[in-house]
Amino acid sequence: MFAPSPLQHQDFAISFSANPSANGKRYILKNAMLLPRRSLLFAPLALAAQPPADLRFQARTRILRPPAEQPTPVDFPASCPPARAAAILCDVWDRHWCRGANERVAAMLPRLIETAGALRRRGVQIIHAPSDTMDFYRDAPQRRAIQALPAATPPPLKPWPDPPLPIDDSDEGCDTPGDLPKKTYTRQHPAIPIEPADFISDNGNEIYNALHARRATHLFIMGVHTNMCILNRSFAIKRMTRWGFRCFLVRDLTDAMYNPARAPFVSHDRGTELVVEYIEQHWCPSTTSEALINA
Repeated sequence: MFAPSPLQHQDFAISFSANPSANGKRYILKNAMLLPRRSLLFAPLALAAQPPADLRFQARTRILRPPAEQPTPVDFPASCPPARAAAILCDVWDRHWCRGANERVAAMLPRLIETAGALRRRGVQIIHAPSDTMDFYRDAPQRRAIQALPAATPPPLKPWPDPPLPIDDSDEGCDTPGDLPKKTYTRQHPAIPIEPADFISDNGNEIYNALHARRATHLFIMGVHTNMCILNRSFAIKRMTRWGFRCFLVRDLTDAMYNPARAPFVSHDRGTELVVEYIEQHWCPSTTSEALINA
């Protein structure tokens, strides 16, 4: 392609960049470029090569500030490059054995799908993690793709305090009488799109390989159940936090397994809130679907 020297043209534009270390008012003229006006036609090509803008969103943690006896919620701005982030959809199965759990997942699905779609469009890696259903996906390209990634050795798990939960879920947490634990799920909920660039896995080491391959630092976790799989799966908050990832629970896209007939004898929704608050205080910050959609 013919590219005439700018010095051959009298009709030119000056482009220069600001010194990031200065006060924003001085400019480095030595970085100035003399650009023929016709070359400005190619500016969209240069802009297209720029990395996507960072995700910017509000997050929440909880800290204990004496003399207060209860932790105080603290909202703060967070950001990360989309290429260094992933979102895990944890155990959003086609059918749970507890009717109440099924009903709450059904209500959550539209917003979860919208949020995952928004993150995917921004360049965040989407990982579908419907545990104990990998046989259903054994021939799926998204399953084979994550299995084909080079193995990476995770770092030693960081020591981390693990206080007891604020709810009693010793009865498995179902709030609809007569429902008994059994395996009723076979796959992820079919309403959730699985796009070609997504991954499918329920294995913490496989998911670590995917995160390591993209040099991921931030992890958004949504799905169920807040007091069980969201915390304890091999790919979930406790393990990933102890491996050094910056985790964020999407607090309006999760639900606890909690029966109000058990301590602390509050409503189901309040039980879920208590687990979210526990996670914010002891494990990782939370954020919301609205914050991520608008990030």
